[in-house]
Amino acid sequence: MTDFFCARGLSCIRQDRVLFQGLDLELVPGQLLQVQGKNGAGKSSLLRLLAGLSTPDDGEILFRGQPLSQQLDEFATSLCYIGHQSGIHEHLTALENLAFWRAAYELPYQDNLSLLGELGLAGLEDVPCRMLSAGQQRRVSLARLWLTQAPLWILDEPFTALDQHSIARLQQRFHQQLAAGGAIIVTTHQPLSVDFPSLKTLELAYRW
Repeated sequence: MTDFFCARGLSCIRQDRVLFQGLDLELVPGQLLQVQGKNGAGKSSLLRLLAGLSTPDDGEILFRGQPLSQQLDEFATSLCYIGHQSGIHEHLTALENLAFWRAAYELPYQDNLSLLGELGLAGLEDVPCRMLSAGQQRRVSLARLWLTQAPLWILDEPFTALDQHSIARLQQRFHQQLAAGGAIIVTTHQPLSVDFPSLKTLELAYRW
């Protein structure tokens, strides 16, 4: 399925600086694309474009053969995007955040306590998220990846504030997503410690 997700001739300008131009990429089911580059090279800006959260200055993005700009609502149901911000409700507990996401995804009830335990949050289920550490909040945020059935994940620095055990567990979840026919676009300053046969890399050069 070569027309699953692709971009053609993308250009992005921020504050009169060209971050990138004429950029092409293609993603097929079962593939992991790692976007690399120095701070300021445009990695987060690219991911926001690919997630439909901003508009390119030139070029287009296609999802399943159709322009993304013409199907944003439909695309949203096929996407799980997690950016720099945690995206959690800080006044809710971890359990309440998971219950909210399950309702939003219209998923059947499952044991949220077990999932939080697997993510190293046992004993913190009923603590308001504003009182959790940065790493704990990140794990609550990433719990969505165990709930969503979206075929496309776009993740901006998902390993930030995680310990090595949590990073390894998240990469195992990546393998499950890819094996199920999903695809992932990820930025990270940390090398992937697990082998991904389908891994592709995209290096963004810093432009002055």
